[in-house]
Amino acid sequence: MDTQNRKIESFFSSREAAEGTLDISKEDIKDAFLKKLFYGLGRIPAVATKNDLYTALALTIRDKVFGRYVRSLEQFAEKDARAIGYLSAEYLPGPHLGNNLLNLEIMDETREALAELDLDLKELLEQEVEPGLGNGGLGRLASCYLDSMATLGVPSIGYGIRYEFGIFNQSIKDGWQAEATDKWLHFGNPWEVVRPEIAFEVKFGGHTEHSYENDKLHVKWIPNTEVKGVAYDTAILGYQSNAIIMRLWSAEAVESFDFSVYNVGDYYKAVEKKMRSENLTKVLYPNDENLSGKELRLKQQYFFVSCSLQDIIRLHLLQGRKLEDLHEKFTLQLNDTHPSIAVPELMRLLVDEHAMEWDEAWEKTRNTFAYTNHTLLPEALEKWSVSLLGKILPRHLEIIYEINRRFLDDLRNLKYNGEQIARMSLIEDWGEPAIRMAHLATVGSYKVNGVSELHSRLLQKQVLHDFAQLWPEKFTNVTNGVSYRRFLAVSNPALADLITKKIGNQWLQNLNGIKELENLALDPDFQKEWIAVKLQNKKHLANHIKERTGIEIEPSMLFDIHVKRIHEYKRQHLKVLHILSLYLRIQAGKGDGISPTAFIFGGKAAPGYFMAKRIIKLITSVGDLVNNDPQVNGKLKVAFLPNFSVKQAQKVYPAADLSEQISMAGKEASGTGNMKFALNGALTVGTLDGANVEIREEVGEENFFLFGLTTDGVQEAKKQGYRPYNYYEENDHLKEILDFLVSGKLAKGDKELFRPIYDNLIHQDPYLVLKDFQSYIDCQNKIHTAWRDPERWVKMSILNVAHIGKFSSDRSIKDYSDNIWELEVMKV
Repeated sequence: MDTQNRKIESFFSSREAAEGTLDISKEDIKDAFLKKLFYGLGRIPAVATKNDLYTALALTIRDKVFGRYVRSLEQFAEKDARAIGYLSAEYLPGPHLGNNLLNLEIMDETREALAELDLDLKELLEQEVEPGLGNGGLGRLASCYLDSMATLGVPSIGYGIRYEFGIFNQSIKDGWQAEATDKWLHFGNPWEVVRPEIAFEVKFGGHTEHSYENDKLHVKWIPNTEVKGVAYDTAILGYQSNAIIMRLWSAEAVESFDFSVYNVGDYYKAVEKKMRSENLTKVLYPNDENLSGKELRLKQQYFFVSCSLQDIIRLHLLQGRKLEDLHEKFTLQLNDTHPSIAVPELMRLLVDEHAMEWDEAWEKTRNTFAYTNHTLLPEALEKWSVSLLGKILPRHLEIIYEINRRFLDDLRNLKYNGEQIARMSLIEDWGEPAIRMAHLATVGSYKVNGVSELHSRLLQKQVLHDFAQLWPEKFTNVTNGVSYRRFLAVSNPALADLITKKIGNQWLQNLNGIKELENLALDPDFQKEWIAVKLQNKKHLANHIKERTGIEIEPSMLFDIHVKRIHEYKRQHLKVLHILSLYLRIQAGKGDGISPTAFIFGGKAAPGYFMAKRIIKLITSVGDLVNNDPQVNGKLKVAFLPNFSVKQAQKVYPAADLSEQISMAGKEASGTGNMKFALNGALTVGTLDGANVEIREEVGEENFFLFGLTTDGVQEAKKQGYRPYNYYEENDHLKEILDFLVSGKLAKGDKELFRPIYDNLIHQDPYLVLKDFQSYIDCQNKIHTAWRDPERWVKMSILNVAHIGKFSSDRSIKDYSDNIWELEVMKV
């Protein structure tokens, strides 16, 4: 083995000398690119398509990234370090090319190399199709964390699902959201490498058989179906540092072709099993309101968890270690409840497959997992009906019942009463019995964290209160962070260059270094340069919006932006009420004090979410009204940017003047869009919700536009019996706006189209839109006053960026490493 290692080291040192793996020149890139184009793709520049050229460049850069990955493996092995398995059902990595060029520090060399071949790097960057492997913030956070784990040198693998079709492509037809298939793999994926030798069988359904031997219970699971999970690896590169792997599992049939059926002439039946198996990873999270949707989602979650755990055990044993030491060498982080079926699956593997005693297996299991909770919304805390879970995973249901029996016995020994025990049980037994997956993850983990200081406090006070009282040492907080190199250095190169010109480039290694900008906040020359960069970014976004929607926006307007998943608690409809307020004021000749403003929305609604889809229709209808009314369209513009994604976000965040973070207090666990906006110099209008609280603390109260109830205020209002109709009756302007919704003027005379929104607001209003309305309007008036003072606004903008250092995902991963995983980072 030593001889083999010396040969490998010799190989890499010679390649580095020959190809410049560590010091990559323009000539290296040009030479490697042409070789990939000629020999890898069989193309010459004269006949190559843009996709051919992009693919050749991607393959060129992939070689450099995998070179870093192999070196990282060697260093991790030398340290014999504890490793992290990050289990996430979603990832939104975004385009890889630009990020990798930045992290390799060869953006300029690559641009110059291509220019000498009469090619434009910007065009090739635009050619990349991003993997749509997540619904929104959860998946993007997971990808930010992989970036930072690589940068900081955390030995880790990010495990997930290789969905063939990602989150749906959104278009707007007659103002309504329309969904289409996201064919992100249509041209292949040059960044991934298939590992057919890394494959595991996963069972579903069937029954269990119990037997005793020497007074020991043996359980055998007899499934009725099996599929095979095959690994696809993408190297994730850190900045000036290591690379790690994102390993996604794709489902295949255990037996691809049934020749016995084919030989009797039934071809379709012969391939049916293969097709049925591969459907498992076809589509990201179906609409799970119906039973078949829920069944597929549970199967997807178990499939990737089982493959990942089998892989981790394989890697552990491959290194000559004992299974009893698993928890000392691996920590498995559960990214929300989606992978929490991993707790009984590890128990099954240890007890049934590796003959470990239950008590020892449980000790290893609960010292292996750590659980991140991402939501306070009851409907988002996953539960699986006992009947469904028993049908799909009969052995796991038995294991969960046994875990629960022993846990409840412990509670009884601690003198817990019946009411407490019922609240804490893993099984909800009123109505249809269901498994509480958040409870399962909490009981089966050694640490539980929330994702902002407020969220972690509410998690311990409300959602998991009983568990926090039982195990106070188990609970902690890790405030979310974002990959600032992607969302500033890659997305906003003009601002990044300006910052580097003034304070150097150390901030790219540690975002806290950006605080030096504080000294420039009042410098008139710097302010002018800052404003010029922002205006240029706004022009780019305005051009993009015109291309996508046909709506023309004047870049000098205030860009007021609300982009995130469409959900009632995020209160896009509160923003619409504000726009209508301005519209009606202008119509009534009371438009003094209203600055010309462009309201830009983006986000997807779940296909089965009736109210969210109607809110999109409301936004587009208000847009049609405002944009076609000559009396107001010089002062107001409204645009809905379809198919919001990481790629689109990289255009939106740099152009924003105002960031809308207006969820009802107590509902947003953290948010990361708020961080990305502030990172790019946008000012925040928001409630004291999620990470808004900490952003306001960091940037200063005077640089944050605060409105609305606090979390305690929300709870008190509901406790006292909130009656939204009273606010409708007592506020004449609010009444005028709401009545306008059902006047027919927004819907070509149709008074019923928006009545569901109207009725919901005045009779139920679960997210207190009407109660916070006047506070929001008053705050917006302050915003427009500040906007009309450019020196004040640009100073606030600079200070927002200067004080955003806390919200780097590098800091978040350092917190995980220090406080949860207990490992030292090993940045190269």
